[in-house]
Amino acid sequence: MSKPPDNAYAAPTVLKPFDKQEQFIHVVIETPRGSRNKYKFDPKLGSMKLNKVLPAGMEFPYDFGFVPGTRAEDDDPIDVLLLMDEQVFPGCVVESRLIGVIEGEQEEERETTRNDRLVAVAKESHTHSDLTQITDINRRLLDEVAQFFVNYHQLSGSTFKVLGFKGPKEASRLLKKAIKNAA
Repeated sequence: MSKPPDNAYAAPTVLKPFDKQEQFIHVVIETPRGSRNKYKFDPKLGSMKLNKVLPAGMEFPYDFGFVPGTRAEDDDPIDVLLLMDEQVFPGCVVESRLIGVIEGEQEEERETTRNDRLVAVAKESHTHSDLTQITDINRRLLDEVAQFFVNYHQLSGSTFKVLGFKGPKEASRLLKKAIKNAA
């Protein structure tokens, strides 16, 4: 058995938004599905950090994370709601494909900011593999996910208003804009 090079297991210096062929986006999971704990990547620590704990009875409906190398209008990396078969751990990178966006705006201290959530399907998902755009998701389920974000922001003393649901072309446009903003 040959020995791998000394640097074979070294972490990449910078995680790119896309895979090498630019077919899939990289989604870094911050908070797994079913968690009451909201984790957030802290670049100063280079690690995940507990950001808040949701009240009893409230949990994240799907894995939630961000695309590295991006900056959205709220000055954070662009958010992603990820559909996949099983939850994964915070910090896990999941290759995914965009199917749409939940467009939204957040108001905090009388300042309104766009805070869109890209929606993606994990490359390795079996359950959601047939979804190609956000309208393939049951509308009632989409409304419930949107309501989760409204409730989540209300707990933080801000408001979140869903502006609409758009398909993969708009999600891709927002992603490209967020990549450009980070450059």
